[in-house]
Amino acid sequence: MFQVASHPAAFHLREHSRRPSYDRPHTPKHSSSASNAAIQLPRTLTRPPFTDISRDALSTAAPDLASVPTEFIRHHLLAKAPQMQAGLTALAPSHIAKSYPRAHLPPALIVPLRNVAGPPPSYPTHALAVGAPPPKGLREAPADAPQTIFAVHAVVLAAHCAKLPRLPPSHSSGGPNATLPVLPITLPSPQAFTLLHQFIYTHRIDTLLASLLPLPAPFLDSLSSSSASGGPSAHQILTATLATPTVLHTLSAHLASASAGSLTTLMSHAAHVKELWQDMVALGVYDVVLWDALDLAWEVVLGGMNLAAGVGQ
Repeated sequence: MFQVASHPAAFHLREHSRRPSYDRPHTPKHSSSASNAAIQLPRTLTRPPFTDISRDALSTAAPDLASVPTEFIRHHLLAKAPQMQAGLTALAPSHIAKSYPRAHLPPALIVPLRNVAGPPPSYPTHALAVGAPPPKGLREAPADAPQTIFAVHAVVLAAHCAKLPRLPPSHSSGGPNATLPVLPITLPSPQAFTLLHQFIYTHRIDTLLASLLPLPAPFLDSLSSSSASGGPSAHQILTATLATPTVLHTLSAHLASASAGSLTTLMSHAAHVKELWQDMVALGVYDVVLWDALDLAWEVVLGGMNLAAGVGQ
């Protein structure tokens, strides 16, 4: 089993004494007292140094792309996203949308293929079996620990995840079945990988943020329609928002209201953002817009908690 390190390994509930170099000078500073119970959260979620994707893993997945710059590869894959998503949809859900006990993972999944409407499908090449880290004090997870199955295209993973190893050879899919070699991996949060799995195919920042936090629909709509309408890009919208305290306050107030001022609910939102951060670091996902979205989600959560904690004081 390939195990991805959970770095940073611990999520310390304390204020960081120094700010990472990517922090923006105009980002508003929230109070360190995140709740009446003196809960303290890190001021920022550290963005690790950039590491480019593995050319070895990429050359195995797509030899013709081995020397192509990363951004061109991702642009090319995004253009093919409808075909790849059609290939994912073609897999019989009864065979792919499930979990296996760790000790009973098959070396490969043979999945029936369904006819799907739309563009000609590009079928996935592998299945990731994603499990959680073993309990503290154990060297490996129990034999019955669930491993959640995700169908993937090797080239998509290689183009986005710098810390994944070379995937095993795949079999051509066609006829009635797809044969998907299974790669077991351990991630800090298998649940958060659901969001990453969707993002690396669609690059939909609005969908990802909506899955993390209840944000105003007009703001999410601006992110989804920005490029198509010829307006500012999602990256420009996110960075402008992070640099505008009044807009951040509006988003935080919306979140606090949507959470009914409940610090328990807001802590749950903070935990989801933290889990996504851990998986991004562990896998080596260095998409700039995705990191901007993570920064924004964290700022809004901190602001919402501060507003909720201030009620009645």
